[in-house]
Amino acid sequence: MCGIAGTYRWPDGKAVTDRLTDTLAHRGPDGTGRYGHPAGDGEVHLGHRRLAIIDLSETGAQPMASDGLVLTYNGELYNAPELRAELAAAGVRFRGTSDTEVLLEAWRRWGTDCLPRLRGMFAFGIFDERTGDLVLVRDQLGIKPLFLLRRGEGLVFASELKALAAVTGGSLEVDHAALVASLLYYWVPDSRCAFREAEKLPPGSWLRIRPDGRVERGRFWNLRDVAAEGRERARSGERPDLAAIVEESTRRHLLSDVPVATFLSGGLDSSYLTALAARHQPGISAYTIGFRAEDARFEAMPDDLRYARRVAERFGVDLHEIEIAPNVLDLLPQMTYHLDEPIGDPAAINTFLICSAAREAGVEVMLSGMGADELFAGYRKHLANLIALRYQRVPRPLRRGVSRAVDRLPVATARRGYRSVRFAKRFLSFADLPEETAFRRSYTMYDQDELLALIDPDLAGTVEDVLTEHADVYQDNDLDDFVNRMCLGDARMFLPGLNLTYTDRSSMAASTEVRVPYVDVEVVRAAFAVPGDRKIVGRQGKAVLKEAATSILPREIVYRPKGLFSAPLRAWMSRDLAPLVREVVHDGVLVRSGFLRRDALARMVAEDAAGQRDFSKHLWHVLTLEYWYRGATSGEFE
Repeated sequence: MCGIAGTYRWPDGKAVTDRLTDTLAHRGPDGTGRYGHPAGDGEVHLGHRRLAIIDLSETGAQPMASDGLVLTYNGELYNAPELRAELAAAGVRFRGTSDTEVLLEAWRRWGTDCLPRLRGMFAFGIFDERTGDLVLVRDQLGIKPLFLLRRGEGLVFASELKALAAVTGGSLEVDHAALVASLLYYWVPDSRCAFREAEKLPPGSWLRIRPDGRVERGRFWNLRDVAAEGRERARSGERPDLAAIVEESTRRHLLSDVPVATFLSGGLDSSYLTALAARHQPGISAYTIGFRAEDARFEAMPDDLRYARRVAERFGVDLHEIEIAPNVLDLLPQMTYHLDEPIGDPAAINTFLICSAAREAGVEVMLSGMGADELFAGYRKHLANLIALRYQRVPRPLRRGVSRAVDRLPVATARRGYRSVRFAKRFLSFADLPEETAFRRSYTMYDQDELLALIDPDLAGTVEDVLTEHADVYQDNDLDDFVNRMCLGDARMFLPGLNLTYTDRSSMAASTEVRVPYVDVEVVRAAFAVPGDRKIVGRQGKAVLKEAATSILPREIVYRPKGLFSAPLRAWMSRDLAPLVREVVHDGVLVRSGFLRRDALARMVAEDAAGQRDFSKHLWHVLTLEYWYRGATSGEFE
């Protein structure tokens, strides 16, 4: 895992690439490399920061140049051994054992045709000295990031947006439409970027820029097509052996020349991966988190630690427990900087602290259960949207009575919060809506009217654009299965936009690589070959994955109540962060600039303080957005 950067026919390209690469030092503390070469009437410069995982010798150093091809690469190829054997049989002679060299030789032999054959996570730039072409590539599911910016006939790219902001001299303007989207979702969709001009290379795609300035784009993998193929496989009666596929993916993800550990929350996804990893690597380490007792009690959080301990004891895992009692006032601006864009999920803090602890113990690679909920319908929203279909058949007068009764219930008192009431209020906010609108409302922060009341009235048209984009993405399929339509929407938006993004930035901020065995092309293919009625059975989400996991895990772990990889937000907001919330609401940059409306924010604070509604997540995101906006408009990202 590394940081990559480069310029193509860009003014002062060498100095710019040097600065880009230096900004990414946290992504690769084990080495740095530079490369330059003429390209048309300009130059190409490639930079690399190395986190050495496979082939720790200099034969794995980058940028890697060989016979006219030069590669700067961030990622891991889990099928590199098979590709190496195939290439060696065709006469290729390898100097080292890195997957970087395998990728470079695969490109030489097959060009873009090699891309669908790659199984892993990756973003890379590859330059051909003979043609002068530079090609940028991002993996199938958007696990690894790649930002780029084009001006005239030039281009600049990097693993992180902050690097682009740092080298453009403050000339990047904030894209307020992206900020409106972030308010809706509490993250910026992968299709948008917080700065104008900059863009994210879409998952499963490549971009080629030529010396004459021409740009060509292509796709080598499309999740929509994979889902459609899965539907046909299901119709033909095919039943993937999910237990074998997940185990094979986990085994491949253990490939490393440095120590590997796992996240272990005690939930199904991480417990299953940890048990499988321990089967192939006995005595593996795992890391788990707990919270201050008073915080967990106020948040009404389940005791996940006892489940993590049971898994560790059963499978001989070396468990490291980390109590999270962070100084959130210090961590908030630090995390906002590292996350690149405004992301309001406090799970990013958990990931950063776990990875920091693992790194201090000498662990550089972690396995995460990320992705299982999206692919196998494990979130509460998936079940809730199914229940909503049945709820809509309840007579309307009875529904109105239920809504009025729940609306009067408090979500918290001074001493404790009530999760069941929060869930009920959330459910009733979307239960009567049409499918796409209900699904969006079940996981986003505001409905249309609430969002319009919160922001500058001049941005009203932007709200409509953001909502239309969600509808377009969600409805872009030909699936006849409601559950898989939700899973496809999540895999295209929620997974790359939020979960993979904060996982990458938070882990790399701690110079640690996180791998995601569920977000593997073969697991994804299998997931969409499973009908929705095998993913949600009764009130059990992820039913088919639970069935697979019973081959190795005890039922008390497989069928335990779902936990949350989150943080005690209500406790933090009512205690640690209360003064900061007041400051941001009354005199923050967002309010003074007119982007957010003071009266709407003050109303949210008052209702949250009264315990009538839970706005802790909304207000947390306002704080992250405030800190991000301060940095973006004051030059702190430069």
